[in-house]
Amino acid sequence: MSECAKGLATTSTLADRRSRLAVFLMTWVLVIFGTQAQSSDRDFTLGAGDVVRVTVFQNPDLTTEARVSESGNITFPLVGSVAVGGKSIAEAERAIAQQLQAGKYVLQPQINILPLQIRGNQVAVLGHVNRPGRYPLETLDTRLSDMLATAGGISSTGADTVVLAGERDGEPLRLTVNIPRLFAEGDFRKDLRLRNGDRIYVQRAPSFYIYGAVNQPGDYRLEDGLTVMQGLAIGGGVTPRGTESGLRIHRRGKSGAIESIEPRMNDSLSPDDVIYVKESLF
Repeated sequence: MSECAKGLATTSTLADRRSRLAVFLMTWVLVIFGTQAQSSDRDFTLGAGDVVRVTVFQNPDLTTEARVSESGNITFPLVGSVAVGGKSIAEAERAIAQQLQAGKYVLQPQINILPLQIRGNQVAVLGHVNRPGRYPLETLDTRLSDMLATAGGISSTGADTVVLAGERDGEPLRLTVNIPRLFAEGDFRKDLRLRNGDRIYVQRAPSFYIYGAVNQPGDYRLEDGLTVMQGLAIGGGVTPRGTESGLRIHRRGKSGAIESIEPRMNDSLSPDDVIYVKESLF
């Protein structure tokens, strides 16, 4: 074989090895992430109203779709009633396998449970949403933004920030999520997958107040970065008898006492600020 042919053969062998290595690494990554996702899904506990499909490896005639009763049981062929309420998917699989083995119906049963509807797991949505209440987790992949949509979205009086409280891995969870920023930045790591017992609270949006010689005195929603000039514009502007000179803002200080501040037009407003526009002396 010529030196050129040997070189081509060596190059081909290296390329083949690299290709096989790339395939192996990709397969390994997919297996790891798939296992993590499956493990996360199986953390859910089954409850009354859930609908599951139960399959037994190499026993297709035992495939069953069942709804978890109010007492937490399902009816399964051969063994009858099986208690699965309050159990994780893995625990429920073991419970069915144990009963099949105990009755000597299947020697080494391999059970797989696929949730079809998750109604026993519920989430509470509270505060300033259009339809507050308790909602079932219909799927295992229901996320924070999905549940807000189910509750009719944040109301006109609701804040942009949402508080999610619950429990993960035995530890308390409290997470504050700015929903508009979540979508604007495209970083959905805080759009968590919900679990049974989670609570979502939307607090009232911060506001500011304006009174005195303005056309539309009242209280208004405070947007991020809103300036004094913009606040005056929202209040309809100063009346012909009013003046921007000597404008005052009443603001609660750190000590809790109300302070009187003479602001600049480009200063940012704070929650619960009260803008006072006085009348001109002339």
